Parts: sequence; C-alpha cells; structure tokens
Amino acid sequence: MITLPSQNSPRPKLPNGVRIYALTDIHGCAHLLEQMFAVIDADMANSRPYRAIEVFLGDYIDRGPDSRRTLDLLIQRSRYRNTVFLKGNHEAYFTAMLDDPSRAADWLQFGGLQTLMSYGISAPPDLGEDEQADLVRELISAMPPQHIAFLRQLRPTFTCGDFFFVHAGVRPGIPLSEQREQDLLWIRDEFLQSKKRFGKYVVHGHTPVRQAELLENRANIDTGAYATGNLTLLSIQGDSMLAI
Repeated sequence: MITLPSQNSPRPKLPNGVRIYALTDIHGCAHLLEQMFAVIDADMANSRPYRAIEVFLGDYIDRGPDSRRTLDLLIQRSRYRNTVFLKGNHEAYFTAMLDDPSRAADWLQFGGLQTLMSYGISAPPDLGEDEQADLVRELISAMPPQHIAFLRQLRPTFTCGDFFFVHAGVRPGIPLSEQREQDLLWIRDEFLQSKKRFGKYVVHGHTPVRQAELLENRANIDTGAYATGNLTLLSIQGDSMLAI
C-alpha cells in the first residue's frame, strides 16, 4: 500500500462524503479487473461511503488477453454503480481505425492483434489495403454494438474536488480547461518531468511505473498490468489517498 507523503502545501481534497476508486490501463486483463471489483465491493461493504464513484482512466483494450471480456465487465458495472469512463490513447486509435481502415496494420502492431483475437478473428500477415478494409468490417460485425458505442462515448477528463483525472497527463502552463485532447491522451516527458502545480492534483496512467507514484502534484497509477500482472487501485476520500 502506498499513501501520499506529507506536504508543505494543503493536501488535495474531495468533497465530504465522496470516495473515489480509480483504475487505469487495464489493457484486456479482465481477470485482474474482476479481482479489483471484488476489492472495491468489499471496501464499500465495510466502509459504506455516502457516495462512491469508480473512475476508469482509459486503455481498456489491446495488448492483454481479453479485451472483449474487459468491455463486458465495464459495461455491466456501469449498470449498477456510479462509474466514469475516460478515453485512453488506445481507444482513440481504435475508433480512428474503425473510421479509417488504412490504420489497421499499425493498430495490430500497437497491441490490436490481441484485441482482434479476443473477438475470434485472426489477421493475415502483411495486410494489403483491401485486406485491411475487410478486416475492419469483420471486426465491426463481430463486436457487440454496445462495445463500439462504449468506446465512442468515452470522455477525455473528469474533475471532482481538487482532483483532475485524465489518461496521460496535461501540458504544463496551459489551463486545464484549455488542454488539447492530443496531450490529454498521449503526453509524457513534458508532463512527467514538471514539478509545477497544474491547478488541480492530476491522477493519470499511460506511462507504466514499477509501483504507483503519489507525488506532490500528480499520481501515476499505471503499473503495467498486461506485462506485470499488477493492476493498481487508487482509493481517495477527503485528503487521504491509498494505492493498493
């Protein structure tokens, strides 16, 4: 377990009675997601927060073994829990590929092959232009319509209290309300190396770390689930943060 270190400045806080559970970069690891749901359910049964919000920071698909099952679990969860689903760069690339099949070959190299296999589809080597279009049509036919709708309806950010949730990060020096989606989904070094305050405390993923980093201006909770088997859960209530 990792907690936010003591700070000289005031600690970021959530509104009274609100508890947030945050997860990111599941990447098709449905079995790990189910384990984290069990942890959340047990914690809620024990602590009974006034209002619980489950925030997912994107990259639900690609790379890991079961993107299809992962989307099923998330959609099912949304039917009886207060959930917020953010867009990751993998979802952005995937939906762009559905609209422009010429991206299919790059998507397969980007972790899409595992997603394709989870829907029972195999890809021939060295896809030509016509084969890419055929592959995308086959994938759209194989995917439940609610999966495609889910991936197209994701939002870029979520704010609650002093916290700003996003997939990759923000560009330093730009107000949070003026951030470009390209940065929100893809930024790395400029954000990760910044010691600045961003207006709110940023919770993000996108760049895998060995263990969750709870720093003074941001928290990175991407622990590389598909490669490490470690999916991190961040619990926030009041000014307390705990990474499990």
